[in-house]
Order: sequence, then structure tokens, then C-alpha cells
Amino acid sequence: MKKVICALGMLCASAGSALAAAYPLTIENCGYQETFTHAPQRVVALGQNTVEILLLLGLQDHVTASAFWPTKVLPQLAEQNAKIKTLTVEIPTLESVLAQNPDFVPAQSPLLLGPESKVAKRDDLKTLGINSYVSPGMCATRKAAGDMYGSRQALWTMQYLYQEIDDLAKIFNVPDRGQALIADFKQREARLRQTFGKSQKDLSFVFWFSSASPSADAYVGGKNSPSGFIASLLGGHNAITSETEWPTVSWESIIAANPDVIVVSSLDRNRWALDNAEEKIKFLKSDPAVSQLDAVKKGHIVVMDGQAMNPTIRTLYGAEQVGEQLRKLGLNE
Repeated sequence: MKKVICALGMLCASAGSALAAAYPLTIENCGYQETFTHAPQRVVALGQNTVEILLLLGLQDHVTASAFWPTKVLPQLAEQNAKIKTLTVEIPTLESVLAQNPDFVPAQSPLLLGPESKVAKRDDLKTLGINSYVSPGMCATRKAAGDMYGSRQALWTMQYLYQEIDDLAKIFNVPDRGQALIADFKQREARLRQTFGKSQKDLSFVFWFSSASPSADAYVGGKNSPSGFIASLLGGHNAITSETEWPTVSWESIIAANPDVIVVSSLDRNRWALDNAEEKIKFLKSDPAVSQLDAVKKGHIVVMDGQAMNPTIRTLYGAEQVGEQLRKLGLNE
């Protein structure tokens, strides 16, 4: 009997060890090595994407504060997010971040945590003993001096996002949750490919994020940005050929491209009047030259969550949102 009990005890101990994370855990991220001795307890998450991934992984109790919100949180995450302090919906100060006494600062973009960031540099946080992390998809861009967003030589894909989910799940020792979330996204991605892969139309898209004013050039999603990925996922292509992540394009150039579909972003930040989707549509229909675009005359204008144009979990939600509108317009056949 003692041998049986001992064997069971050893088996249980072995199972427990298998379930525990192998701390210290070292993660390779964007040229940095970050070593974790335990799951972070006081996280300041910079960027909506970072927060939403952590919430989807059920880690709200680990997140102390957040910042940088282009749009409202996903509705199903609103209750969890309400318990987390919002420092600002814009770019926070380093002082406001450090005031939360964080032990981990993950960020959506180098704009928030990078070599030229006005918030902090990763080396500065390392000096303070604070681990950091930047979305892998943003590190895949090539940057020129003074260019915060850079350019992409290859199309952004969901693989970057799957890596991010997997990394964060490992850091917090919830690998099963990470794999379950990745499996859900992969299934949804495959469903869109199956639905729109049969189309022979090869629709051309322009994804209009915003403009400072009606007379200003448009900020649009570049060729290989998540906008380009959405176009490809829906059986088409991006009409914008610039590899810059966020090129500013004149309306004369957009008229010359004459896209089949114009996707306008909906933003909650209200930095500019044209952050609003309705204002964008009003401009498209009233401007003497732009209103003559085929997409405008045919009513092929669709609305998408602006955060989906960033390399985030919202990208797939945005693709689904656009896909549903294309179906209603009969453009998926």
C-alpha cells in the first residue's frame, strides 16, 4: 500500500510540475531577451490591442492600467476592462506609467515603446528592472530615420498575432488559453478564405483611416499592411501600392487608382472631424471630383472599425465586418 501511495504521490507531483511554467522563462522579442521569474502582477498595457489580448486570455486581474485607445473596447470585454485604470486614450507620459509601479509593460507599437518613442525606450525600462514586450508584427517593419511606423516588404499576416498571443500566454503561464484563442482565430480566418476564395472578381480596395481635413491627403493602409491582408483574405487586393505602413495619399492618386471598394474607418478618438465614418462618407459623396469614383457612384462604401487597420486582433474582426457588407452588396459572388 505504501508503495502505491508513494507512486501516486510521485505521479501527482510530476503532473503538477508539468502544469507549472518553467520559470525563469526567457522570451525572444524584437531583438530583446526578456526573462520572467514569475507571472507579472502589475501590468501597464500600452495600446488597445495589448489590453484586449490580455483580457481575452482572462488576465484582467494582472492588468493595473492601460493607455492608447483608438476605439472602444470589444463589447464582450467591457466588464473586465471597466476594472482597469485608463491613464489616457492617447499617448501616456512615462511618469504616469511608472506611477503605477509596473513589473511588465507590453506595448502595441514602437510609437509607445521603441527607440524613438516619446513614452519610454525598452533599455530604460530594463534599467529599472521592468520587463517589456512589443507586438511582433510591428517589429517586422523596416524603418527610416524619423519614420515611426516604417514600411513592409512582405504582407502582414495573422501569424504575427498568433506568436504574440502564444508569447503572452507563456509569460502568464496560461498556455492552454493561448492555444484555444489561436485555434478560434484560425478557424475564423479559414472560414473567410473559404467564403471569399471562390470569388473571381479580385476587388481592389482602398482603406481610408483618416485625414486632418477634407483638403488634406488621406492616411490609408499601405500595400502590405493589415489592410492589404484584409483585401487578400477577402479575395481581392489593396489598390495602394506603397509599402509604407501608413502612406498619405492625395485624392488625385486615389481617383487614378479608382478602387472597386472604399473602406472607411470608424474611430472613437475624435482627434479630427474625419475620424468619424459618417463625415468621411459625406465627403466622398459631396466632393465634386471624389464623388465621381465608381465605388462612390455604385455605393460600394463600407465601414470598418479603425483599429482593424492596425496590426491587431481587431484585424480579423474588421475582415468579418467588411465581408458581411460585401455579401449584402453582392460583391462576394
